[in-house]
Amino acid sequence: MSSSRVATLRWDGARLQLVDQRVLPMEERYVACANADDVVRAIRDMVVRGAPAIGCAAAYGVALEAMHLSSTHARHFRAGLDAALERLAGSRPTAVNLAWALARMRARAQAAPDLEPARLAQALLDEAHAIAAEDVAANRRMGELGAALIEDGTRVLTHCNAGALATAGHGTALGVIRSAVEAGKRVHVFADETRPFLQGARLTAWELRQDGIDVTLIADVAAGYLMSLGEIDAVIVGADRIVANGDTANKIGTYSVAVLARRHGIPFYVAAPVSTVDLSLRSGDRIPIEERAAAEVTGFRETSWAPAGIGVRNPAFDVTPAELVSAIITERGVVCPVNERELRRIAGA
Repeated sequence: MSSSRVATLRWDGARLQLVDQRVLPMEERYVACANADDVVRAIRDMVVRGAPAIGCAAAYGVALEAMHLSSTHARHFRAGLDAALERLAGSRPTAVNLAWALARMRARAQAAPDLEPARLAQALLDEAHAIAAEDVAANRRMGELGAALIEDGTRVLTHCNAGALATAGHGTALGVIRSAVEAGKRVHVFADETRPFLQGARLTAWELRQDGIDVTLIADVAAGYLMSLGEIDAVIVGADRIVANGDTANKIGTYSVAVLARRHGIPFYVAAPVSTVDLSLRSGDRIPIEERAAAEVTGFRETSWAPAGIGVRNPAFDVTPAELVSAIITERGVVCPVNERELRRIAGA
């Protein structure tokens, strides 16, 4: 599914295989998921991450649970499926693609109330396959549209990982970069490390090196300095939720990068599928922001660098106001200017 040689998620005929993003790039291994609870753990523990990939994984989680329950009585099957949908919905709060994918799977189940469990399980698996395939197609189209905004020789800063590893394939922000390179444009990427989970250092830099795309790793705190030197021409990031007025939730630190980009007159682009748009929320202050474990800030794996017992705040996301976003790149078109009217037009609402 991905333009990288390691697939983010793959179906082996009976189980969902997820590349374990906690151990990349040092090790390439897969975690097998046989039911919904396996997928819940994989999402919570960040085996799989990135809003579109989480949505795809959750869809497969529903299908896996349906397969697990397919030999039971229809009433028990439906109750078990509903319970699995609820557990999956609670796995991570900020990325709206999770809720979008689960709503689609629920609708597929409700559209066939009299279908026997085994046949419905197959129908749900087919729907999960379709969601994953559509994600790749959307990313490809998004990449084509976004590549038109990238001039030959552009030096791009990206934050976190919005590549093939965050989707079913190709990527959102990195998909734009990949498509620009495929179109023959020279692009140099600055990947910031993305504290505290180091998605930029561990994942983005690794993906781009795999694809032979010119990349330089920088500390998060170096971005403003490089902008002041005129070494960055554009910023492209992904998103976990875009609300009606255009405010955008993305990995913590994105807001800071957007403010720096505005200060230095650098375009700040967001690349995300329409499934990331949540028109039910009017502004970004309504977006639930996940707080994660203190250990992600005080150290990494077996290494600790902070005093024992220190107080920690670890919000996983922040919100970038729409006024700081130059354009939002979707598979249906580029939203510019960024406002509610344009977002509703693109989303078809």
